[in-house]
Amino acid sequence: MDFNFTDDQDQLRDAVRKWVDKGYDFERRRAIVKAGGFDRGVYGELAELGLAGLYISEDHGGMGMGPVEGMVVMEELGRGIVLEPLGQTLIASGIIGGYAPDAVKSAWLPKIASGEALVVLAHTERAARYKLDVCETRAGRSGEAWSITGAKSTVPAGDQAEAFLVPALADGKMALFLVERSAAGVQARGYGTMEGGRAAEVTFASSPATLVSQDGLAALEHAVDIGIAASCAEAVGVLDKTMDVTAEYLNTRKQFGVPLATFQALRHRMADMKMQQELARSMSYYASLKLNAPPEERRRAMARAKYQLGVSMRFVGQNSVQLHGGIGVTDEYIGSHYFKKLTQLELSFGDTLHHLGEVSARMQETAGVFA
Repeated sequence: MDFNFTDDQDQLRDAVRKWVDKGYDFERRRAIVKAGGFDRGVYGELAELGLAGLYISEDHGGMGMGPVEGMVVMEELGRGIVLEPLGQTLIASGIIGGYAPDAVKSAWLPKIASGEALVVLAHTERAARYKLDVCETRAGRSGEAWSITGAKSTVPAGDQAEAFLVPALADGKMALFLVERSAAGVQARGYGTMEGGRAAEVTFASSPATLVSQDGLAALEHAVDIGIAASCAEAVGVLDKTMDVTAEYLNTRKQFGVPLATFQALRHRMADMKMQQELARSMSYYASLKLNAPPEERRRAMARAKYQLGVSMRFVGQNSVQLHGGIGVTDEYIGSHYFKKLTQLELSFGDTLHHLGEVSARMQETAGVFA
């Protein structure tokens, strides 16, 4: 199998990396955190690069690219621990493009591609505990008009988004709807998140909704799998920078008159971290390559990838803090922000223990080795 990137993919990576290096330094990120964790201007810059339209066809103003390009972009955004939720845009554009009626595609995809509209997935409920088929939000129908009533938690940038993708039960079966934040009965209470980003608790009270898919569970599973692949790629970028800042610290910090990097025990620790970093990278590639596979194969692959990424994130993040000592958890040092981002990503779209259970439940007679 050829794991080399094409020239177009390398150029895309270079463009995003240059923007991160020049346009999203640590001080700008710190200012965004203080301002609430989301900057519409930054999101507009991402859209100007074409990233909001990455998964959108050229007919609707997008770039018409696929999962590997999405992985490349998310890795670079992870290196800059960018707060603006481009991964949510990939989810929304992928699901609307793949499941919604033509009228919904024509109305929303051009606005998403241009950055005019941020659409995010609002699926988490307090009683669900990562289980996608647990849903208390209800949808009602009057003629051709739909409305939904319920509540969703930890919705990324929920008080800043223009619309939400919302799973809800319609006649006892889950369907997927699009609800505008400006619609009647919608309330979003925003707050800052642990790693510096922004989320919201969103409630719907007979709020007007547009049907995206009657087969809501299949669409929701696909949406979450796009999110898992994006978060895995983002985590690889964060791991790369975590390793960089840790190696730099060990090479400059001295103990007994010599750099810490000369101590064999610490070098062995870094070698173990490097192994976990590369395991994470390979499983992120695996997740992206399986994103368009048949549903059962795709779901199995995402669980495996997210489990390994969770193990790697925890190992590298915790060891980085230990190798730094006290400075590793100070707000003034960038390493602590990489650690917090790794912690947040480990919990996104199902934590490590949840996906270990998913891997076990989906295991076949081959134990997954040849499947």
